[in-house]
Amino acid sequence: MFGDHIIFGTLLAGSLCLHLVSTDTCPAGAMPGLPGIPGFPGRDGRDGVKGEKGNPGIPIKPYEVIKKGEKGEPGIKGRPGKRGHNGEDGIRGPLGPPGEPGDPGNSEGSSSPLQSAFSVSRATRSLPEPNAVIRFSTIITNVNGHFNATLGKFICKIPGTYYFVFHASSKEKNLCVILMHDDKKIVNFCDHMQRNSQQVSSGGLAVYLKENEKVWLVTNSYNGLFAEGRKADSVFSGFLIHAH
Repeated sequence: MFGDHIIFGTLLAGSLCLHLVSTDTCPAGAMPGLPGIPGFPGRDGRDGVKGEKGNPGIPIKPYEVIKKGEKGEPGIKGRPGKRGHNGEDGIRGPLGPPGEPGDPGNSEGSSSPLQSAFSVSRATRSLPEPNAVIRFSTIITNVNGHFNATLGKFICKIPGTYYFVFHASSKEKNLCVILMHDDKKIVNFCDHMQRNSQQVSSGGLAVYLKENEKVWLVTNSYNGLFAEGRKADSVFSGFLIHAH
């Protein structure tokens, strides 16, 4: 308000001066008015446009050159990554050189004495005697003659492991076939028949034999073993698996 009074006084004095000039009574050297009060600060202007990139700085001392730091210590080994896909097969390489000659082969061929095998068949409709050796009259195979047809028994001449098997036809009567080893029963195969039926039974097992030990077949009261020409056969076989 004080400022308003000063401005008003100044304007009033000026008006009086002008009036005196018009009447030629205003003094020639009038006194200037008082300075006005400073105005309030203005608001900041808008940001200017970004300037161009400056030149690189220089070292503190002109003669010093920026040096590269020393290599740091290796970091800790990371975990293995996932297994990648298999690559394509490469080109097949050239053939290698021939290998060294092998050891000589075993001279035991087809003419070796360490062979033993037989197959015999029963060519009769007559039933075998109960609890007696089953006789096989027809010799099919008898390598080195180790099956004695007269006794109906196989006699071991080569100690080792043998495999024995039989195929027996039976008709309208039960059948039990017992494999004997030096008067000891090893195994008993039985087949119980129905009336007016006919079938074939079989059995086999491996046996270790010493020299001159014997193997044969017997029946008991179930002795329905028979042969009927081409319609049915009963066969007993054995062969050496491994000599000891």
